[in-house]
Amino acid sequence: MAGEWVEVTVGELAPFAYGKGLPEIRRSATGNVPVYGSNGVVGFHDMPLTDGPTVVIGRKGTVGAVHYSPVPCWPIDTTFYVTGKDPSVLRYRYYLLKSLGLEHMNADSAVPGLNRDAAHARRIRIPLSEGEQRAIAHILGTLDDKIELNRRMSETLEAMARALFKAWFVDFEPVRAKMEGRWRRGETLPGLPAHLYDLFPDRLVDSELGEIPEGWGVGPLNDFFSVGLGGAWGEGEPSARATVAVRCLRGIDCHDLAEGRIPDVPVRWLSPKQVADRELMEGAILIEGSGSFCGRSMIWRRGYEALLGAPVGYSNFCKRLDPGCTPAQAAICWMQIRQAYRDGMLQSFRTGTAFPNFDVHGFLSNLIVVVPPVPLAEAFGKIFALSQRLDLMAQSRTLTALRDALLPRLISGELRVKDAETFLERVAA
Repeated sequence: MAGEWVEVTVGELAPFAYGKGLPEIRRSATGNVPVYGSNGVVGFHDMPLTDGPTVVIGRKGTVGAVHYSPVPCWPIDTTFYVTGKDPSVLRYRYYLLKSLGLEHMNADSAVPGLNRDAAHARRIRIPLSEGEQRAIAHILGTLDDKIELNRRMSETLEAMARALFKAWFVDFEPVRAKMEGRWRRGETLPGLPAHLYDLFPDRLVDSELGEIPEGWGVGPLNDFFSVGLGGAWGEGEPSARATVAVRCLRGIDCHDLAEGRIPDVPVRWLSPKQVADRELMEGAILIEGSGSFCGRSMIWRRGYEALLGAPVGYSNFCKRLDPGCTPAQAAICWMQIRQAYRDGMLQSFRTGTAFPNFDVHGFLSNLIVVVPPVPLAEAFGKIFALSQRLDLMAQSRTLTALRDALLPRLISGELRVKDAETFLERVAA
C-alpha cells in the first residue's frame, strides 16, 4: 500500500559482507577502480571486488563510517559492504545506514570495531514501497550529485590556474612567445589574450634564479612578507575574559580550504583583543607550523569568513605571514610556496624529528620568489578567479546543510517525499 511503512532489521534489508584484504603492494599502479578502507578511498586497483554500486561501512579504524561508491570497487578487510541489483534502492540504503549512528556501535574498546551481528539486529522502519525508497534516494542523491559536481568544477578551476601559473610565471611562455615572434600585438593565442600583450616584456634578464622577465621583482620571501602575530587556541567555553566565538583554523583546516573543501572548523572563545590583534588581512598566508605536514599553506581571502559563518582566528600551530605587496602579488607568491611544498623544497625548513616544527624565519630568508608587476598580477587574478571557487564552496555548504536537514526527516518518515519535493522547488525558485 502506498505510504505504508514496515519494521525490519538492518540484516534483513542490507546484509553486510566482509571486505577482502588487498595490501598496497598488490594494487595496480595504473588501475582506476577505487579501493575503499574504513575512511574512504585509500587507493586504486585494476579489478573490482564488487560488480556495481556499493555501500561501504567502516568495520575497523573509522568505525561505522558509511561511504557510497557509484562504480564497482574493492572494499578491503577493514570494511563491510552492501550491494544490490537496483542502484536507486541501494542508494536509499546508503542514506538509511548513514542515519543510524553506526559509529557509536563500537564493540571493542582496545581496537575499534563494528560488530556485524549487533548492526544486523538493529530494528528500523522503512517504506514498504521501493518506489518511495527510490524517491527518497533521488531527493538526497540530487543534492549530493550537485555537491560532487561543484567539487569537480573546483578541481578543474584549480588545474587551469596551475597550468596558467606555470606557463606565465615559471616557463615565462608569454615573454618567450614575444621574443620569438610567435605572439604579435593584436593576436590571441591559447592562454594569451590579445589585450594582455603590453603587460609582458619582450626580454629576459639574468637574476639569482636565472633568467626572468625584465622588470619583474625577485628575492627572498622576506622582501615581500613579514611574520605576523602567533595564533591563539583560546578556550573551549566562554568566560569573563574570552567572550568572542571564533572559528579557529588548524593546519588541516587551512589545507582543506586551499584544496577547495569546507572543513569543520572548531569554535573557540577568545578575548576581543586577541581577535582584533589576529585579524587576517587580504593576501595573508597561513602556514602549518607543526606536525607531519608542516609547510602546507593557504592564502586568506575575505570570502572565507562568510563561508565559515563566524569570525575566524588561527591556532598557535599556524604561522602567519603578512604581505608587504598587493593581494594579487601575494597570491602569486603563495602559488610558488605551494609548488615548493609539493616539490619537497620545504623539507629543509623542518626542525626536529619526533614532532617537526617549521622554521618560518629560515623559510622567509631563503626561499626565492619571482613577483610580476601589479597590473599583470591582477590580470592573472581575474583569470585565476578564486572567487569562483569560493562561490562553489558556499553553494556546496548550503546544499550540504539542506541535505543534512532533510536526511533524518525523510528516512524517519517525518517528512514525506511530496513535501520535500515542494520544499526543494521553492528553494530552487
